[in-house]
Amino acid sequence: MRSNPDPEVVDRLVAFTDEHGIDAVAELWSRSSAKSLPGALWRIYLLRLLIRQDAAGTALLYQRGTEVVPSIDPVVAGASSPAGPAEVTELADRILRGLFEGDFAVALDRAAAFCRVTAAGCVSVADDQENTAPERSSELTTRALRFSRTAEELTSCAKLWRHESLE
Repeated sequence: MRSNPDPEVVDRLVAFTDEHGIDAVAELWSRSSAKSLPGALWRIYLLRLLIRQDAAGTALLYQRGTEVVPSIDPVVAGASSPAGPAEVTELADRILRGLFEGDFAVALDRAAAFCRVTAAGCVSVADDQENTAPERSSELTTRALRFSRTAEELTSCAKLWRHESLE
């Protein structure tokens, strides 16, 4: 838990990419190891950007995932149900904010859960479109793989953080 984070500083950190774009963050952290503090931060900022760029599409995939995933991940992620564009956008902000003012590992776990749920949604929608839109189905399958990989990386970072080994 962060001790007494300055709310104005946290607001600036959350809104940084809105004002300056993702390129500044990419220059700092995009080449960092997936299992490092900068790597974790990069993935969270990138996830937030992805959600904000296509909130409706992401909400559809996330909501589908909540309907098919056989785990507590939707509860861990913490989006309102049903999850529409406003709910997933708000969740992305809460997760990023949690990195700076809450328990860092919990924020990473929430982001990982969001990624797993969204990956399940991607696979489900891809299955629906396999015969009618094979290109879209393939794109969604690739996206599911990326979400799954990101979830694994964030989960590893959370474990490392809890063991005070995240560099």
